[in-house]
Amino acid sequence: MAQHDEDTSEGRLFTLAEATALIPQLKTVLSKAKNGRMVLIQTKDEVKKACANSEYGGGTVVGPQYVNALEGMHESLETIQEMGVIVKDLESGLCDFPFLLDGRIVYLCWKLGEDKIEWWHEITSGFSGRQAIPKNAQ
Repeated sequence: MAQHDEDTSEGRLFTLAEATALIPQLKTVLSKAKNGRMVLIQTKDEVKKACANSEYGGGTVVGPQYVNALEGMHESLETIQEMGVIVKDLESGLCDFPFLLDGRIVYLCWKLGEDKIEWWHEITSGFSGRQAIPKNAQ
């Protein structure tokens, strides 16, 4: 793990090789989180109805499915956070990795579906400011 004297809010700086090595695990964990999100979206209306009728003893058969999806999504996002990776958009699988470039902290930027990390952006610019990683970046 790359270390740097400056304290970042994310707590970890990556080398390009370290960030790249996490992609296979990130693909798996992000896919699980995205699937959980879809279950929550698909069952939310039924769960809302059950909550509204709870004082009358109402329930829903999708309750366990909803709770399992919520727990799975939480565990997946927690796993990613523990890696030091920042999920910017779960829907697209957009992730950032704090990285030291030319003496300043920027984000390596990767999105689910991309084979490798090829982009970076300033912390303040986000996805729209993505630039190709310089050949000499480590």
